[in-house]
Amino acid sequence: MQIRNRKIAEVTIVDLCGRIVAGEDSALLRDSIRTLISQGEKNFVLNMETVPYIDSAGIGELVSALVAVRRQGGCLKLLNLTRRVYEVLEIVRLVTVFEIFYSEAKALSTFPVTPADTRAMRVRVS
Repeated sequence: MQIRNRKIAEVTIVDLCGRIVAGEDSALLRDSIRTLISQGEKNFVLNMETVPYIDSAGIGELVSALVAVRRQGGCLKLLNLTRRVYEVLEIVRLVTVFEIFYSEAKALSTFPVTPADTRAMRVRVS
């Protein structure tokens, strides 16, 4: 699995690519989220557009990440789930636990905007 992070205002978008399965892949996701939290990041969108498969270990890491982020007063949302990943989350009844979006702009619009975010967004537009 490969992970790339990008930041828009106060939200870190984590682009995931590859399967999230037991072993190095799920550990990489866990370590990435924990590192970002330790750096002060609180709000996350996990872009799973190129995640074709997730197993029980991967599901466990998603739940663990959600709990860790919430403990820090933040939010974690899922973006662009593939059909197969959505079906797995539906089977284990996690589609009601996670906020799921299919538009990055829509996902970002659900985070509270601080005055600093507004200034940063204006600077990017001009």
